[in-house]
Amino acid sequence: MGGKYRITGNKYPRMRGPRRHGRLVVVVVASVAVLGVGGWGTLQLIDVFTGGGRKASAAGNGTDCAPRTKASASPVAKTLPEPRTITVNVFNATTRSGLAKKTADELKKRGFKIGDVGNATKQYDKKVKGTGVLLGPAAALDTSLPVLGTQLPGAERRTEAARKGAAVDLVIGDGFKELAKKPAADQALAKLTKPEPAVTPKKGC
Repeated sequence: MGGKYRITGNKYPRMRGPRRHGRLVVVVVASVAVLGVGGWGTLQLIDVFTGGGRKASAAGNGTDCAPRTKASASPVAKTLPEPRTITVNVFNATTRSGLAKKTADELKKRGFKIGDVGNATKQYDKKVKGTGVLLGPAAALDTSLPVLGTQLPGAERRTEAARKGAAVDLVIGDGFKELAKKPAADQALAKLTKPEPAVTPKKGC
């Protein structure tokens, strides 16, 4: 045949075998790819809903989010005048006699210097309904008045900008019964001069 093929007849031979094989390979590869993408997507969804493999607990482990107490830095102690350096004028604004002198004597025993003692001026006489009024110059608001206030808790504190001198007044009101007990007053004064560090809760997460 001389190395040549002779084709006779009206029909040519069709070589479909190789074509079917190629299509089968393509179909298999495409199926594998689709399955791979679908599986990867499924894993991603699982990862999202489960928190990336981390175990979730509704109650927590009891340590990470538990509130913790943290002590703040110790506040700087206030420099306040000592009772012996504070001059107190004691005035009685009630109808009960003898209260001014009795109160002044007790304050003197506790170390305060006593100035004037007597009845209150017309501005306060029979007009103080509470336990009393502590009155002083503007500079006494954060110095002498808080110290004197430890002896009569609940007393109102007032200042007068035009007032001269460092002396302060204790005006006894209708609600007055007696000064604070000395142990309680001493404890209040100690806290005032040496405040304890505040403890604040702190969450761990």
